[in-house]
Amino acid sequence: MKVLLIKTSSLGDVFHTLPAIEDVWQARPDIQIDWVVEEAFADIPTWHPAIRQVIPIAWRRWRKQLWRSSNRAEMAHFWRTLRREQYDVVLDAQGLLKSAMVARMARGERIGLDRDSAREPLASRFYQRRIAIATGQHAIPRLRQLFAEVFDYRLTGDIRYGVDKARWSPPDIDKPYWVFLHGTTWVTKYWPEAYWRTLAERVGELGMQVCLPWGNDEERQRAERIAEGLSAVSVLPKMGLNALNAYLAHAQAVVGVDTGLSHVVAALEVPAVTIYGATDARLTGVKGAQVQVMSSTLGCAPCLSKTCLKPDNGAIQAPCYRDITPERVLADLMARVNSR
Repeated sequence: MKVLLIKTSSLGDVFHTLPAIEDVWQARPDIQIDWVVEEAFADIPTWHPAIRQVIPIAWRRWRKQLWRSSNRAEMAHFWRTLRREQYDVVLDAQGLLKSAMVARMARGERIGLDRDSAREPLASRFYQRRIAIATGQHAIPRLRQLFAEVFDYRLTGDIRYGVDKARWSPPDIDKPYWVFLHGTTWVTKYWPEAYWRTLAERVGELGMQVCLPWGNDEERQRAERIAEGLSAVSVLPKMGLNALNAYLAHAQAVVGVDTGLSHVVAALEVPAVTIYGATDARLTGVKGAQVQVMSSTLGCAPCLSKTCLKPDNGAIQAPCYRDITPERVLADLMARVNSR
């Protein structure tokens, strides 16, 4: 059976889909999947052996200059690629108007969520078969249920991403190491810098190395402040996702915040703690067999605000992280690392 899967973005959404792909791979090994995904994430589907072909789409870039000749040429090429195959199933797992229109371009039976289940109800009008999946639950079980319904198999077992860590060679580090994913987009998602520093000191005292990646100047400067004067802490050079994955895949443990890279760690099944304060992990947060989500218990959390609504005496850092201490994070991870 040939299947075209449409799940274009974001980074977290792409990773949320991998457990459903693993389910299909185990239950229906006869199925071959082509995956339409945003160009920035085109490498990720190739990590799973069920994916036959990745078809990149550049809608985020195209929409900024729709009438530019080079963009029109790329869109025409994308349309021709999409039309080249006759599929048995064209599955829109995104549930948006833009993804439904992509499904409409392809050749095959169009299947997606019904109007009460899709994020944008009008998208359901583009499908020939509509599936009802209960809302109010995390994206991963919803996608697993959708795939099981479409491809007629019974869900069993826990969440597995099906990513083989052996595809990345271990970095040249001569002792166990932890990775701290301290960078994120909103100020209200930051775990206090003093907490990172304290945790780095404790991990170093236990004989492990700490690696600090970064993606922009602000993150680099934060990493340098955390590492200052600590011999067991290394600021990594700037690197792409594939190079960073080598560090993540072979880490003894990872500590992260609400950021796309934390979803990568969940897929790699490395012992990890992911910290949530202002944002909500219940519907789209990091989820995996080796991930412990620590969410704030402050009454106003999650506020989903990019600025703190209840600042603590004018402090820069949001107070919702006060109860997620370095000691708590360290105790959780050390217990799980020692039990392996």
